[in-house]
Amino acid sequence: MSRTPQEIFESYVYAGSLSHDADALAAQFTEDAVFEAPLVPAASSFPRRLEGREQIRTAMAAYYERQAEGPRAAHERAPNLKKSGYVLHSTADPDVFVAEIDTVFDGEDGGADVVVSLVQIFRLRDGLIARLRDYFAPDLVS
Repeated sequence: MSRTPQEIFESYVYAGSLSHDADALAAQFTEDAVFEAPLVPAASSFPRRLEGREQIRTAMAAYYERQAEGPRAAHERAPNLKKSGYVLHSTADPDVFVAEIDTVFDGEDGGADVVVSLVQIFRLRDGLIARLRDYFAPDLVS
């Protein structure tokens, strides 16, 4: 039985943003998947374009490792799931959906919360992500 867009999205978020589990994240993608972050500068530590499940696994494992070792910026802390939210939008193509996301990170030391808004476009094949375009502010990654 094929997974719904909501199940796919939630599995993707849990594996990546919440767990930082590169193996589980890569398992969400087809063997020949493309994962792109078109707004990210080429010199960023966050990968701009990854091709294939193995490259996604390897590059994201390295990115998660760098995050764990470096200073913790707001976007690298755990999100406050009670304050965060998302809306999934279907399209005319049943294999394409758009995720509109507002991720909230609690402010440190009584400071203001940090809200990160982004859009992701998912193209599916056989219940897996065949192409993901992740549009977020490039200043959020180093």
